[in-house]
This record gives sequence, structure tokens and C-alpha cells, in this order.
Amino acid sequence: MIKVRSIPHIYRNVKRWTEILAVLSKYGLADWLAPTNIEFIKDRLSSREGESIARLTREARIRLTLTELGPTFIKLGQLLSTRPDVVGRDLANELTQLQACVPADPPEVVRKMVETELGQAIEDLFAEFDLAPIASASIGQVHRARLRTGERVVVKVQHAGIDVMVSEDLEVLSGLAQLAEQFPEFKPYRPTANVAEMGRTLRRELDFGREERNLHQFAELFRDDPTIVIPRVYVELSTPRVLTMDMVDGIPLSQRGMLEASGVDREEVARRGANIYMQMIFRHGFFHADPHPGNIILLPGNVIGLLDFGMVGRIDERLREQIEDMLMAIVQHDVPLLVRIVKQIGKPPPQLDETGLANDVADFVGHYATQNLEHFPVGAALSDMMEIMRRYGIMLPTTVAMLIKTLVTLEGTAKLLSPRFSLMEVMQPFHRGMMLRRLSPARQAKKLRRLYMEVEQLVEILPQRVIQILEQVQDGKFDVHLDHRGLGPSVNRLVLGMLASALFVGSSFLLSYQVPPLLFHKHEVWLGMKDISLLGLGGCTISLLVGLRLLRAIGKSGHLDQKVSK
Repeated sequence: MIKVRSIPHIYRNVKRWTEILAVLSKYGLADWLAPTNIEFIKDRLSSREGESIARLTREARIRLTLTELGPTFIKLGQLLSTRPDVVGRDLANELTQLQACVPADPPEVVRKMVETELGQAIEDLFAEFDLAPIASASIGQVHRARLRTGERVVVKVQHAGIDVMVSEDLEVLSGLAQLAEQFPEFKPYRPTANVAEMGRTLRRELDFGREERNLHQFAELFRDDPTIVIPRVYVELSTPRVLTMDMVDGIPLSQRGMLEASGVDREEVARRGANIYMQMIFRHGFFHADPHPGNIILLPGNVIGLLDFGMVGRIDERLREQIEDMLMAIVQHDVPLLVRIVKQIGKPPPQLDETGLANDVADFVGHYATQNLEHFPVGAALSDMMEIMRRYGIMLPTTVAMLIKTLVTLEGTAKLLSPRFSLMEVMQPFHRGMMLRRLSPARQAKKLRRLYMEVEQLVEILPQRVIQILEQVQDGKFDVHLDHRGLGPSVNRLVLGMLASALFVGSSFLLSYQVPPLLFHKHEVWLGMKDISLLGLGGCTISLLVGLRLLRAIGKSGHLDQKVSK
């Protein structure tokens, strides 16, 4: 049930609730119309783009629903596209097509936002400022400008009121997630937890200050690498709602025609770009998490420029090693190791079908065992592995899902440049370097120091905790809390059976001793008695009915004569 504290949220956002439910109902109508043969009705329901809803797949209808619901839902859909382990591969692939066609704010609104945030008139801050945006996305829009010192820049301006809209939509989504938790078919997707996690991610993207810090960190990591360009941020012209950075002029990888006309070495660019991402992931543990072709710019001299650092991922050393081990286990066809790593990385359900998981992983490894290492399809292998995890309810941490999605997208982007590109070939030197790092004396010393600190902490805490437990036992305050699962129906049946038995025994005594009120019989041959206790007869009848009802319930549950599996 929806919690009581959520009722004010529902009342406050009743208009938005109505809009969302109306759109959900609109696209859900096609489910029962799809199997019918009434052709003219099928074509009556259409999306805003004129597409017939009933003729679309379920995944396409979800995409159109999110698009119609606006920027917040589009952004959440884009985040869900990185979680095929939650929504499935088909829906995740469909959601990658989500585009935020958000109308740009009027020039006077943009001017007011920039001047309010930066504290001065636009003319005092910039030599030129084009109030017509070059792009408008779900969170903000981008404008060309030129500083008074001559540098050409782009200014990212947050949409007016987007923070309020996101807050309202997240409240509504939280309520919908609570409703979804009540339905068994939605529980495996953990709607409440996933909505909360995506809400935190979306709120972080509303803060342009985070993107500014990300840009600074990436610029520091690659300051000595001439093959990559990270836009420089102008701190004095940036706030949490306005971000000013260098304009990166070049050819977006999404413009294939321009790339072909430029005559660049596309194979070299693909290899160089993949190498940059491998450094981010396997050396720095901090990576740009959205490498689609529109965010990668090709500059003269095969230099690569990266845009949009609002979505980044961080992985620690242990998680990085587990990802490396998983990839190598796939390549080396090591089924037991791969199963163990999958269970370590993800969160398996309590009733995991380990035999089925091992069989599916063995089939997966067998399928990829014949692949040539030089052309090993890393993206396809990772996508298939995430589908296996989803099938068995193994939930991945958000960072891992983001990393896998980044590798899949990176390989796809690189193959647009060079169809013969092999991501595994680029990864191999990093794997060798990883093995050397693991065996290095410095890393072993670091692990020993960490182990020593943990043991030292345990030695300090353990005696105190043991004394506390003994004192609680001595004072009679030591409590053991047991969490039982699935015992409710069994206990209810046990109590009901005991009551029925007691009622039957008691009623039998009433019949035996002919306790009044009595039912008098003129013919003694009937049951061999003259008088029957009405209370005893009624009690026996009720106890028999209850017993039959109990037997029927046990029989329907399938546990009457079956052995309980351990």
C-alpha cells in the first residue's frame, strides 16, 4: 500500500498524476487491441508522431510513453537504457533511441537565467552571446558565445523551472514505484530502489557544478596526452545552473559523410579512442560514461575531443579487477570462474537456481569459444551475460551496469569508424599491465597494510563486544531476534487444526453426557439414543466442516504428501 506520508505528495501533484496516468492508459490500450482483427480500430489510436499504437511493440510503446511524459521521464528512460540487467536487453536497446526534443527557453528567459546566476549583464560578461541555442536537451540548452578576451566558448544554461518539474515527477514516480511493489510481477525489478537510485543520478545532473569538477579532473588526468582534448571550464563564468567552457570545433563521429570526405584514418581514430577509454577504465578507474557518436569530436591531426561529462562512472580497484577477470574468464572459457565472478559482482536472489545458472553460463561460454580473439565481440558477449543475469534475478550495482553499457557503446561507436575494429585486441595490453600490477611488491605491501589495519581494528573491538554480550546475558537483557519467512500460512493452519480438534473432542463429551438442550427422539433405534445434545451436535458439525476446509487448503497448496525440498 502507498504510505500515509505519501498522501500529501499525491494531493499536491494531482494534476501531474492525472497526466501521467492518462498517458499510461493511452499506450496501454494497445495491449488488448493488438490481437484483434478489427483493423479500422487499430489505426484509430496513434502517438503524437502519428504512429499506430496497437501495431507497435511493447518496448516501442514504453519509449513513446516516456517521450510524451516529458524531460524527466526521457532522462530516466536514458538511465534505464544502461540497465539491461533490470529491464531486459530489448527494452534497453529501444530506450537508447530516446531523444529529448525539448523546446528551447525564450531569449528573455535565457538572459534572465544567465544574468541572475552570474550577477552581471550579458553584455558585460561576453563580447558576443547568441540567444538562439545550437541544441536543447532535457536538462539545459547550449549557446555560442565569445569572451571579451577573444576565446570562443559555449554556454550551457539550465532550463528555467526544470528543478521543480524534476522534483514533482520524482515524487509521482516514487508513488508509482510503491504501487508497483504490491504486484508480484514487478517485485523482481525492485521499482522503489531503482527509482530512488535514478532520482539521485538525475538530481546530480541538475548540478552543473558536478560536471565542472568532472571536466577539471579529466583535464588533469590527460594533461600530458596530445591525442585528446577536454574542454576547459571558465570557473568565474560557471555556477550550478550555468556552465561556460571552450568550444570544441570538429567533426562529430555521428556525421559519417563528413568523416568520409575528410579522409582521416578511421581505423587509427577508432583504436586511439578505445585506448583512451581503456586508460580511463583500467588505469584511472574514472570514465566518461556516454561515448555515443554525438559526444565524440574528431579534430585535425586525428585528435579526439570529448563532450558532455554529466554522466561519469567511478570504479574501485577491487571492482576493476573483477570486471577484468570476468572478461578474461569469457575469453579463456573458464565456466566455474565466470559463475563465481558473476555472483561476486552482482547480488543474487535468495533462491538462486545455481544449477541452471551454471548450465546457461556453460552454453554462453561454448557459444563464444569459437570466436577469434582478434575479432572477439566484447559488446555482444557482455550484453548476453547481462541477459543471463537478468534471467536469474542477479542485480548489478549501478556502476557495473554503467561500465558494461559504456564498453558496449564504445565498441559500437568504434565499429562505425572501422568495421574490423577489435576492442579485445586493445584491451589485451591493459590486461597484461593489470597482471603485473597485481603481482607488484608495492600492491602486495598495500594489501598487507590494509589487512593489518583490519585485523588491528578487529582485535580492538572484539573484546569490548564480547564483554557487552556477556553483561547483557548476565542482566537478562540479551535478546535473539528471529526473522521467519513463509511461516504465516503454516502457523494459521496449525492453530485452526488445533481449534477444530479441541472443538470436536469437547463436542463429543457433550454428546456422551447428553448435555442440554436436548433433541428428543421417540424411536430409540435412531443412533441407539433417546436424547442428543444440540450443543454437541453443532460443535461436531462445525469441527468436521473446518477439518474438511483445512484438508482442502493443504491439498491445493501441494504440500499434503510431497517432500519438502531442502
